[in-house]
Amino acid sequence: MPEQVIIGSQAIGETSAVVVAGPRAAADIAWISLRRHHGKADAAAELSRHAHDRPLIVEPFSAADLGAIAEFADAALVGAAWMQDFRLVRAVARVGLPVVIQRGPAATLDEWLSAAEYCVAEGNHELVLCESGSRTHLPHPAIDLAMLGAARERSCRPVLVDVSTQPDLAVAALAAGAAGLLLGEDATAEQATEVRDRAAVLGPLVRAEDTATLQSARAAIDRVDAALATLLERRAALAGIIQGLKPVGGFAGRDPERERQVVAAMATRAPRLGPDRLARIMTAVIESGLELAEAESAAVTGRDDLSLSTA
Repeated sequence: MPEQVIIGSQAIGETSAVVVAGPRAAADIAWISLRRHHGKADAAAELSRHAHDRPLIVEPFSAADLGAIAEFADAALVGAAWMQDFRLVRAVARVGLPVVIQRGPAATLDEWLSAAEYCVAEGNHELVLCESGSRTHLPHPAIDLAMLGAARERSCRPVLVDVSTQPDLAVAALAAGAAGLLLGEDATAEQATEVRDRAAVLGPLVRAEDTATLQSARAAIDRVDAALATLLERRAALAGIIQGLKPVGGFAGRDPERERQVVAAMATRAPRLGPDRLARIMTAVIESGLELAEAESAAVTGRDDLSLSTA
């Protein structure tokens, strides 16, 4: 049973970075549900309208949608309400794409895993489980993180968590071992970006890492690098704002004393690196941020000059 599943160009599993599936504009993986059309829309026409700039997961309304899904999608999702429709589950498995199976709101662990076994019986081993919550007195399903852990242990398959109704549980889901997060189609691009950044930054901090092999150790480094890239991008954006607030911006406005204070504060958090190594790292970070700020400022000035010349 594979602990990692490839959907398009995106890996989901123990040795991959945490992924976010949601609105196409901001998520690592886009996903679309055809259920809202209640079988009245042409699936091929609906899916052909979506640009393929990232992997795509599609939830069918019925087996009639599977031909279009095979043509346009990278994976199929069996929704929570459809999980115990075993004829649909088996038909989805026969499409030959990876399958994501959401847990039904009243389904037990055994029932959830049995649905996955129907796919295996059809020869499809590329399975991802998705915890989407249990029905309670609350107005929305309550995510069961214990169920997530049990599913990972019993099945040895990657598990996503649908945080559509409870995005604040994203970090807890990662700490419990989620390989990725699922957001509803109605989530905004800003919400998807926030959850993805949070996953990238906090994933390496809360996930227990297995570094016993070269592959797993490199995967852990990849997750840390993803966090670093996210933080560096954010730092560069903040540095650009500061350049606009200073009386003298750019390289001319550098403050050596402030930079020494930054390095000294970081050294207390990273004593093994020490101030000398951190100073070299931070010099590169600061200068890269300044270069980016100057390039973006020049681009804006150029656009302004062009608009004036054509006015």
